[in-house]
Amino acid sequence: MGIQIVQKRGVATEKNIKGSHLLCVLSEATSKTFPFIKELDRKLKRAHKKMASLSKEPVTIEIQDGRLLSFVVLDQKMNTFQRHTLIRKALKPLVAENPETLNIALFGDEDLKEINARAAVYVALMNSQRLPSYKKESAKKNIKSIEVFGIELKDKFAHEIAIVSGNTLTRELTMLPPNDLTPSIYRTKIKSLAKANGWKLEEFDMAKLKKMGAGAFVAVGQGSEPQDAAIVHLTYKPKQIKKNIAVIGKGICFDTGGHNLKPARYMHGMHEDMNGSAVSLGILLSATLLKLPIKIDCWLAIAQNHIGPKAYKQNDVVKSLNGTSIEIIHTDAEGRMVLADTLTLASRLKPDMMIDFATLTGSMATALGDRYSGVISNRSELSCLAVGAGSESGERIAAFPFDEDYEEDLESGIADIKQCTLEGGADHIHAARFLNRFIENNVPWLHTDLSSSNRKGGLGAALSEVNGFGVGFGIQVLKKVLQK
Repeated sequence: MGIQIVQKRGVATEKNIKGSHLLCVLSEATSKTFPFIKELDRKLKRAHKKMASLSKEPVTIEIQDGRLLSFVVLDQKMNTFQRHTLIRKALKPLVAENPETLNIALFGDEDLKEINARAAVYVALMNSQRLPSYKKESAKKNIKSIEVFGIELKDKFAHEIAIVSGNTLTRELTMLPPNDLTPSIYRTKIKSLAKANGWKLEEFDMAKLKKMGAGAFVAVGQGSEPQDAAIVHLTYKPKQIKKNIAVIGKGICFDTGGHNLKPARYMHGMHEDMNGSAVSLGILLSATLLKLPIKIDCWLAIAQNHIGPKAYKQNDVVKSLNGTSIEIIHTDAEGRMVLADTLTLASRLKPDMMIDFATLTGSMATALGDRYSGVISNRSELSCLAVGAGSESGERIAAFPFDEDYEEDLESGIADIKQCTLEGGADHIHAARFLNRFIENNVPWLHTDLSSSNRKGGLGAALSEVNGFGVGFGIQVLKKVLQK
């Protein structure tokens, strides 16, 4: 990662803080003995505020010697999302100046200091990474060191470093423009990642998928030239294995909508339709760095949804890998098509659990906005586990129903199932019912619809609009599954 974290057990004072940028994390019970209290008091007095207001809105001040200081109060009752959000707001003016050293001073009892230290370092690391930019000016330099006062953790923030590493990979890939992340380029990048991290790599290209009978995936991939779409299978296999989990990601590098062409307003940003695959890769990287005792099979459905002579069209009937015939209703519902055959492949290895990530439906965004993402599962206990993991990770999750009568809307007069409906409605639930038809061996499955993958102004810990949502949540899911 290239950022050094220096822990200093001693309490921060005005004399031992050497850097010019300080985040001061206080608790409600903190006595007025922390550094620069006089400057903070003057600022609060001028604004007619009290110290308690810092638990709702941080305060940043520049003092006479040129140092920039941010103060925030974080109490025990706050959830992870609230904690991350307040720290993000407090850090924003500090990281905007790109200091070489960022100081974080912690106050409060030992348990609260650890909670706040982990949150503060996580948010600081998250927002000091170099992300893709094509501007003329020179690229932003990363913060070189973070100095943490008031606590010393034995694990040296290993968990936070691993999650940020995975999250950064997710954001980097998602932010690349579509001419710099075609399926061919993406597959080359994945090969490099596999080699660097010791992952086993297997590719199912279009020729192989046609021969296998993966007609749902091929229907989408055949519309692009070159036909470089593929299902990529990566495997992380540690020495000790307690669980076997499959992680699946939708990787549509650009989505025009196909024959049902999107208008410009809705096509803009469709290079981010591969975000689910990037989240899956981020989880795989974080799990590898954490050395989780889980065998992870990561399946990436990489393609583009283009328009052309070979592109699939409305009323086509195609046959999937598991033999289910599908009537095409709308070519812009391509995500569930590429995922269908990918889920079949993943389920045939009989993992203990499957979890997929996809920017799949507009109806999930309509239901939740861009602050939450939604999950749907064929096991109610997995939905509950996911909501808990979302709360613990600071990446909030809402669960939706999976009742079988929703599938009545997908009945086709000519095929086994319709791909979707034209009426819209509960399309996020329809999509889950559709995908469930392609899972074999009754594998427990959690479907994640990433409605919060991009939010203007940032979300939770992330200042960037593309926020990498799903990596922290996914790792927390894996940890909770390990505990079962």
